[in-house]
Order: sequence, then C-alpha cells, then structure tokens
Amino acid sequence: MLAEKKYTTQLAAGLGMVPETFELLRIWEPGMNPSALADLAVQTGIFSRATARRVRNLAAEMFAPRYLTHGGEVASRLRFLISRRFPQDGLLQLFFLQTARAQRILADFVIELYWPKYSAGATSITKLDAENFIHAALDNGRMETRWSESTTHRVSGYLLGCCTDFGLLDGGAAHRPIKRFSIMPDVSLYLVHDLHFSGMSDRDVVNHGDWRLFGLETGEVLRLVHTLSHDGHLVVQSGADLVQISWKYRSMEECLNALTQR
Repeated sequence: MLAEKKYTTQLAAGLGMVPETFELLRIWEPGMNPSALADLAVQTGIFSRATARRVRNLAAEMFAPRYLTHGGEVASRLRFLISRRFPQDGLLQLFFLQTARAQRILADFVIELYWPKYSAGATSITKLDAENFIHAALDNGRMETRWSESTTHRVSGYLLGCCTDFGLLDGGAAHRPIKRFSIMPDVSLYLVHDLHFSGMSDRDVVNHGDWRLFGLETGEVLRLVHTLSHDGHLVVQSGADLVQISWKYRSMEECLNALTQR
C-alpha cells in the first residue's frame, strides 16, 4: 500500500528494472535476504555485464524495497504467478504497483501529473513537466533535504524512464507520448484481495489510494468490483455509504490459484 514517505533518488538504481526483476525472481528463494540474493546473482552470472557492486545495488535498492517487504511475501506471489505462466502484461502492472508503493515519488508523479494529463487529452509528458513536478514537491517539503538542480534534472528523467518501462509512456527524448493504460481484470482481482487480506474494511478497500495509480476513483472501483462479482469471484452490495463484500477466497493463495486456473 502507498506509504507516507519522503522522496528518494533510488529509481536511479534501474528505473522499472523489468528484465532484471524477472531474473532476480527466478533465482530468489523464500528467506533469502538482499545480500544473499546479490551473492547468488554474481555467482550465477545472470548479469554478466554488470559489476558486483552494480548487482548489489540492484538487489538492495531496487529489488528489496519493492518485493522483499513483509518477509518476501510479494516475491513469493510473483514467483508463483510466473511459474503458472501468468500473462506478462499483468506481471508488468504488478511490478508497477510494487514500485509505486516503494517509491512515493513515482506514485505521486503518476497520480498528480500523469493521470490529470491523460484525462485532459494531452498527448505527451515532457522533461520540463517532470522537473516542474519535482520543484513543486521541493516547495512542499517532500524531500529530506532540498535537491540540487542537477539532481532534479536527473530524477525527472528517471520518472519518465520508469513510466516508459511500465507502459504508461512511449519512448522519446524531450517529449514522451502518453500511452493508453488501464488496469487489467486479473490485476484488479489481485489488488482487491491484496488490500482485503492486509486487514482493511470493505469500504477502505474500495477507497484505497492504490487504485489511483491506475486512474480509478472510488465510483470506478465500485463498478470494477461489481464486474468481479458478476464473474463469480466475490459478492458485493453497495449503496450510499455502504460497501459490503462477501469474499469467496479465504486466502491470497486461493486468489492466486484462481488467477492461474482461468
């Protein structure tokens, strides 16, 4: 879930790191910490062109904050989905979700800049747009210390590159074309159960900020949950301030099994 945290420059470790995430998930085992994962990655040579220091940065600054929180629960889920040949587009959206949860700067950039431009019919996002976003964040105290202009310039590029890696933007230099982007049904099923099994009330599930990463407000989330109900995954009743969901799956493991048996 989105956390209240200060912005960092950790996206520099590798932006979306999509191919690297697949490789690290392939060799990671439950209970393996970032240091042990880095050691194994170096030993197996999966990143043959990277230095040992680079591999350690990937494991500690990119992989661990995104996938090894809560005892590696997310990494275990993703390994299971990969083993059952879950669609790669869906995995990419789950990687996006986890990266935005770990990096508040990316989450805010998507929610506060990308989606308003998308909704307004803009065709691209520029480097200047990203720099202006960071300048506003600096003025609002979202960094521990005020960043230099050179850091602001670099991080603006990281934000654009990360959104490109996850399919929100297309490639480009000064202007990155905005791509059509919407949450996949399987990802919505994953997310609604992920929030539920974290201990949230039904009302909090549909109001959660994670949905905004996919451009969805509460009314749209409710319609999406009703669609999941029609597909037989749950039963929902809603009206006025009432949201009540009857959950078919008793654990996240049951939900993952349902996702991979369709």
